[in-house]
Amino acid sequence: MKVSAIILAAGSGSRFGGKKQFKQLKGVELYKYSFYKFLNCSDINEIVLAVPKNRLADLKIEIGSIKAPKNVLVVSGGASRQESVKNSVLATSQHSDLVCIHDGARPFISENLIKQSINACYSNDGAIVAIPNYDTIKTCVRGYVDKTIDRNDVWMAQTPQVFWKSKLLEAIDFSEKNNAKMTDESSMMEALNFQISVIKGNANNFKITSPEDWERASNLVI
Repeated sequence: MKVSAIILAAGSGSRFGGKKQFKQLKGVELYKYSFYKFLNCSDINEIVLAVPKNRLADLKIEIGSIKAPKNVLVVSGGASRQESVKNSVLATSQHSDLVCIHDGARPFISENLIKQSINACYSNDGAIVAIPNYDTIKTCVRGYVDKTIDRNDVWMAQTPQVFWKSKLLEAIDFSEKNNAKMTDESSMMEALNFQISVIKGNANNFKITSPEDWERASNLVI
């Protein structure tokens, strides 16, 4: 079974205040932490890196200079996450069976979680990494509490998210035709009632979206 990893590094970083994926975390550009984890993972056959259009040319040169043990492609991302994912999936090898999608702003992914996510797809349509929620969850309307949600049923999704490529393309097509705006790939798959397995993740596999997250990450890098 052939697996293509997709690393999403095309975001604008609006909540962070800039393109954090290219900011240096302890001397290394943020996206490279996860990039090298996938590069060195034996279960991954190729990597597709989605980047902003204005960085495409220079990053192709930079990544091309790396002596990689597997095929690495650099593609232009889109205006949304969904567009970036579609561009990346379409760029994968025709021989790829699975696509393993990861946020470039999650630097502390482990090889074990990558492998678990891939293995779960043998008996499912896809798999996501997520962590259970331990806080009480409220829905609020116009500044007031509406209701409380049973926290035992709430999990917080992370990445990687791994799917059979043909099924994900079907879900992307369905989402586009229905003008649906999804915040992750599992949401698109769920809309077609695909069976998605959940792999218990790690609290340190967080996504950097704020200066506080950056400080937390800095403390974790040895």
